[in-house]
Amino acid sequence: DFSKAMSQAGTSQFQEVIRQELEYSMKVELDKILATAHSNELELAKKDLEGFKKLFHRFLQEKGPSVDWGKIQRPPEDSIQPYEKIKARGLPDNIASVLNKLVVVKLNGGLGTSMGCKGPKSLIGVRNENTFLDLTVQQIEHLNKSYNTDVPLVLMNSFNTDDDTKKILQKYSHSRVKIYTFNQSRYPRINKETLLPIAKDVSYSGDNTECWYPPGHGDIYASFYNSGLLDNLIGEGKEYIFVSNIDNLGATVDLYILNHLMNPPNGKRCEFVMEVTNKTRADVKGGTLTQYENKLRLVEIAQVPKAHVDEFKSVSKFKIFNTNNLWIALSAIKRLQEKNAIDMEIIVNPKTLDGGLNVIQLETAVGAAIKSFENSLGINVPRSRFLPVKTTSDLLLVMSNLYSLNAGSLTMSEKREFPTVPLVKLGSSFTKVQDYLRRFESIPDMLELDHLTVSGDVTFGKNVSLKGTVIIIANHGDRIDIPAGALLENKIVSGNLRILDH
Repeated sequence: DFSKAMSQAGTSQFQEVIRQELEYSMKVELDKILATAHSNELELAKKDLEGFKKLFHRFLQEKGPSVDWGKIQRPPEDSIQPYEKIKARGLPDNIASVLNKLVVVKLNGGLGTSMGCKGPKSLIGVRNENTFLDLTVQQIEHLNKSYNTDVPLVLMNSFNTDDDTKKILQKYSHSRVKIYTFNQSRYPRINKETLLPIAKDVSYSGDNTECWYPPGHGDIYASFYNSGLLDNLIGEGKEYIFVSNIDNLGATVDLYILNHLMNPPNGKRCEFVMEVTNKTRADVKGGTLTQYENKLRLVEIAQVPKAHVDEFKSVSKFKIFNTNNLWIALSAIKRLQEKNAIDMEIIVNPKTLDGGLNVIQLETAVGAAIKSFENSLGINVPRSRFLPVKTTSDLLLVMSNLYSLNAGSLTMSEKREFPTVPLVKLGSSFTKVQDYLRRFESIPDMLELDHLTVSGDVTFGKNVSLKGTVIIIANHGDRIDIPAGALLENKIVSGNLRILDH
């Protein structure tokens, strides 16, 4: 045992030496990069690289999965409230004064590359020529007009989306919404083998764009604070932010949740509320809320030890997942940021660059900070508050007659008999938005659709109706054109347009 203990001590000493060497090498490289900054960008570059250095230090300290599976417990009953209970409290007469304490924050750092688009994802047209950003502005403008309030919109951009977004914002200069922006950090990607940055200087244009990345939406706390905007909004009397992904069309301001925050039934305010919703088979990988060391904690699939992944995905054991709609007290962000007390697990995101180089990105997720806040709460909301558009399959749903559009908000059509959305899987010929649009002369009637699978070279004529389960598979080299006005109900269409009953 003595020799074993000695060898273990030797191993940990050896690991410590390697860790120190890596940190030193990283510091040298970052100093070299910083030395290339012009005076006007020095301050910002310094802040970014300091933040990265802290994250890298933590990355080297952490070993193995960041959760001990044995400590994970189901959250106590009262820590996740059903939305119906919160709605049943009704609304006070002075809802406008409550609304005036709110700021809407949209996470706007992502590009539309997964859908074959250049530029910010928020500028993709989703409904009647309206983009994600248009719909967001319309929603808040409607709120401000209806209640005579001043709810501002804040966009967290990344260096990828900032310029394009700012150009577009001019078109809203006459709308009744104050719009602010701030940028999340810009961190260097690191070589997977050497764990050193691949950037040689601070520039991020041309060939250098691949050297840098925005470090996930967990960066909101530091960037919001560093931008000075957090203090300005507190100075204006704002108390809560409602944060969500800009591509989640269900994430509208909910007055009942806001009232619950501002006027809590037990008199004790929550600093952090996470909207969760029931898992379906499509959401088994979503992060879930658990009780861990007497605190609510978000557990993501990447943190789960391999042996327990199937258990994590179980819809019966972990029934809910995080929608990333979050309500957070501004004063709490300020307090924790100043104490450097916001603790978020590091997500290691491996990427392969165009030239074949393997790199890693160190990221954090905004919801992971829930355990750092006091009196946190989960609210189990209806599925309608989670309507993300990640793919053209999602886009087909929100463009269809399943939803009606009113003042920037999408609501499920009353003509649909059941509240769940159909399962839609469009094949690789539909991945890019421009290909997808070319393949539909008009969006089909989907009110009575349960399931749609499309694969291969398929196009849809005008006024097609889809009902029940429809599967359309064009074999390699074949093309299927669904004729205008066709009604497909429980049909399998295959090969050279043979239509069979499903």
